[in-house]
Amino acid sequence: MLFTMVMLGVVYLAFLAFLYYYAGISTLGMVIIAGGLLLLQYFYSDRLVLWSTGAREVSESEAPELHAMVTRLCAIANLPMPRIAIVNTSAPNAFATGRSQKASAVAVTSGIMNQLNRDELEAVLAHELTHVKNRDATIMTIASFLSTIAFFLVRNFLFFGEAYDRRSRGSGGSIIVVWLISLLVWILSFILIRALSRYREFAADRGSAIITGRPSHLASALMKISSISARIPTQDMRRVEGSNTLNIVPALSGQPVFNLFSTHPSTEARIAALEKMSQEMEA
Repeated sequence: MLFTMVMLGVVYLAFLAFLYYYAGISTLGMVIIAGGLLLLQYFYSDRLVLWSTGAREVSESEAPELHAMVTRLCAIANLPMPRIAIVNTSAPNAFATGRSQKASAVAVTSGIMNQLNRDELEAVLAHELTHVKNRDATIMTIASFLSTIAFFLVRNFLFFGEAYDRRSRGSGGSIIVVWLISLLVWILSFILIRALSRYREFAADRGSAIITGRPSHLASALMKISSISARIPTQDMRRVEGSNTLNIVPALSGQPVFNLFSTHPSTEARIAALEKMSQEMEA
């Protein structure tokens, strides 16, 4: 994980140097673009995720058992109580979002509450609370904001091309080079961010096993979710696909061609890691 973050930093620093020295974008311009996108993503990502998935916040009186589970797990993990939300869909899944431990939300689908037993659901909730504990939403936001700029430049090639040509006319620069470098940065950062996401899923699985003391409960939950998801109607799966980066198991109608592009490790790899941890804890 550390190596991936260092490599991501190297890619971003190289991209910033290129924008400054070759593309002619001022430091102030880069700060405004990057800072504005980062602030929007940082402060409003939790509301956007809950809104886009149709998650509805529920009070303790509306979901007493769910609140009791989260309260007990937060006490074990030494975390403040997050907001609790439910997504009304048969697709079994869960996710956590929020910019900090004090401003976080944990959401579960009605499908996962109906399909998992209490121990399995607690293991899933512990996984999501570990994401909150590790501040994964913030880390992934910071990791992705310059990638967003690169993607923005690629998509708006014509607009930026005209502006760049007017500014750099006679200097020998080429907007094609800017576009190609932006595309390369976006591809490299896309791959590195996916790798970082997979590492953090392994870390959240480990956190769940430590909090509950039963790695087998999460392994059982992962197997059930993967098995049930294969039989869920496409319409229900699409409802939670928008939060795939956050979901405990991605809701995909089709699998990625290469694991390199996946936001999550394979279920088999996660279960193998949990089984190894279970053996270590028993020993």
